Formats: sequence, structure tokens, C-alpha cells
Amino acid sequence: MIDFETLSSTLPFFNQADLLGQFFKPRPEGSISLSWLEVGVAATLLFINAIISLQLGLGIAKRIATSSVRMTIQLAILGLVLKQIFELAQPAPVLGLAALMTVIAGVSAVKRIDHRYPSIYRNAIFAVWTSAWIVTSITVLLIVRPQPWHSPQVVIPLLGMVLGNSLTGISLGLDRFLSELKNRRGEVETMLALGATRWESCRGVFIEATRTAMIPILNTMSVAGIVSIPGMMTGQLLAGAEPIEAVKYQIMIMFVIAAAIAIGVVLSLALSYRNVTNENHQIEWERIRRS
Repeated sequence: MIDFETLSSTLPFFNQADLLGQFFKPRPEGSISLSWLEVGVAATLLFINAIISLQLGLGIAKRIATSSVRMTIQLAILGLVLKQIFELAQPAPVLGLAALMTVIAGVSAVKRIDHRYPSIYRNAIFAVWTSAWIVTSITVLLIVRPQPWHSPQVVIPLLGMVLGNSLTGISLGLDRFLSELKNRRGEVETMLALGATRWESCRGVFIEATRTAMIPILNTMSVAGIVSIPGMMTGQLLAGAEPIEAVKYQIMIMFVIAAAIAIGVVLSLALSYRNVTNENHQIEWERIRRS
């Protein structure tokens, strides 16, 4: 008589068949753990993006592959780092990782724009750091109030969501401000020649850039709960949280993100405005260069 257990342990084919069988089995109730095989199935969906790129000649197929591999490696490393930080549960590693995330967010915001000036990286990092840390501190210390206050399970995910949205808003705002300023040079110079101050000549561009930066978060807030279920709420629902509790947390984080974007965008644009103008009410066009 054939001992299938012994046979399956010695022949790779039976191991693979057993793995495939396990894959098609319904997941145990309440379980949300994913295997790497299941993650790989999700990865195959990117072939849709690649096919579209190749058929339409978008030229981004290579970028899709590179970005996917980069994201996977980055998240895998982050997972390992977070595991160690979660086990330590000490303020120094948590704040150290938070600082590193903030600096990377500031640099990433600048790398996405076409026009730059000499101190733009410093200003972007300062704007991201100030806005994200202010609102995250308020959220952690006054709203969520975890014990201890530096709980990495709370601080790192919250800060990560705030940073991700802040850098997008700051990037959009800076790009619009600097590009529009260059494109409307004739109009700006005419206003200055007629006696306008540097602020009066740049005010319209400043307002347009701020509005542009706020559009994504406003659009997200407008359709949340009707068209889309945002990420934080989705994660909590998958983890088994009560829907109403998940809703309250999602509403809270949307308000927090909107505030962080507003502070970061206005601060970064104000610093940029001060860096490309002077006290003589002139625009220093030579400082604005295309990257």
C-alpha cells in the first residue's frame, strides 16, 4: 500500500500539488495573513499595466517593473526594521526611524518637480518636518493617546500616512509655483514695473499653487465612503475592527492629513517665495532653474 504522506515529503511534485491545494482552500475565518504565493498572484496583475504600456507605446513598461521591484524590496526591509523596533519599543529607535522617513519624504518631494532653486531641498525637508510632526504629535498625544506615547505600532503608521500625503501636496505646490512663475514672467515683471510689491506680483501664482496642491486630498475626502473605502479603514476592517470604529479612525486621519498638507504647502511656498525674491521687490529669475 502506498504511503502518500511519505511520498509527498520526498517528491517535489506532490509538495507543489499540496501547496496548490492549500492555496485554493477557503481561508480560516478571521485570518488575514497572506503567504508570499498569494502576494505573487497579486503581482501578476501588473502584467495588465505592462501590456497597456507596450500596446500604446507609453514607454513605461521598464519603469513599472523597476518600481515594483524597488517597492517590494523597500517594504520588505521596512518590515524587518519595524519588527525589531516593535520588539524594542523604545523612543530612540522610533524617533530615529521617524526622522529618517521625514528626510526621505522631503527629498522625494523635490525630486518630483521640474524647476528648482539652490536651497529647495532644505526648505522642503523643513516644511515636511514641521507640518508632519506637528499634526502627528497632536494626533498621538491628544487624540489616540497610546501607552506608551512612543508606541511604534501607532506612531510610525500615522506618521507614514501623513508624510506620504504631505510630500505629494508639497511637490505639487512647488512645481506649480515655480513653473507658473517662470511662465508668467512677463506679467509679473509688468506688475513690478507698475509699482507692485514682490508679494502683490506673486500672490496670484501663490494662490494657484496652493489650490493645486490641495485638490488631491479634497477629491479624496469628497468621495470617501461613496466611491472608495480609504486605506486605514480598509486595514482596520480586514483586522476585524467594528465598522463604526474604523469609520471614526478614518475620519480622524483624513482631517489630520488635510491639516498637514495645508501647513506643509503654505510653509514650503512661503519659503520658496522668500528665496526667489529680494527686499528690493525683484524676482531673482536666475535662481529658478530647470532640473
